[in-house]
Amino acid sequence: MERLRFNADGLIPAIAQDWLDGTVLMLAWMNHESLALSLASGEAHYWSRSRQELWHKGATSGHYQIVRGIRYDCDADALLLSVEQQGDTACHTGARSCFYGRGQEPMAGGPAAPQPPADVASDLARLIADRHDHPQPGSYTNRLFEGGNNLILKKIGEEAVELVMACKDDDPKAIAAEAADIVYHLQVALAHHGVPWREVLQVLASRRGAPRRA
Repeated sequence: MERLRFNADGLIPAIAQDWLDGTVLMLAWMNHESLALSLASGEAHYWSRSRQELWHKGATSGHYQIVRGIRYDCDADALLLSVEQQGDTACHTGARSCFYGRGQEPMAGGPAAPQPPADVASDLARLIADRHDHPQPGSYTNRLFEGGNNLILKKIGEEAVELVMACKDDDPKAIAAEAADIVYHLQVALAHHGVPWREVLQVLASRRGAPRRA
């Protein structure tokens, strides 16, 4: 707490970021008390400048933020909260992120608001899921879906062999390209079976710090 540089009003900006895919969810403010409460409870607390009171995120909506980690920037005058957003809704409008506006015209927000940018793999999974739900003429992804399990699994097998060969040749560029092909076809298989990419990220996250295999 002593390292941080609060402004003249005793506040410090805090950015909440999704702990799995890095999506920026919202920007709020903290004071000493809200930060201490966040650290003690493990749930995000902020200071509402409009209401001039402590704000336990989710206390009304149920969309709590479980704090996975807190960092401060190089000047110690801003915070970055890594959070597990309950209900996948951070914005008061019902949007996943408060950062949905773009272009000159204001947007209403809500569940139909544009999805915020995430990491490349998560954005790819989102696009593949959209192709599954809204087929596009001439789409290679939709041809895979139309071919079903047999075609999708065949392509995964082919790409796995090509990755093995690239590794055998010790060709970094080819290895990266073939690995990308595997990720893509893997995500097609996940979408075909109705398994969200986020569930894969959650499994990977759950294995952090797991006991080493013998």
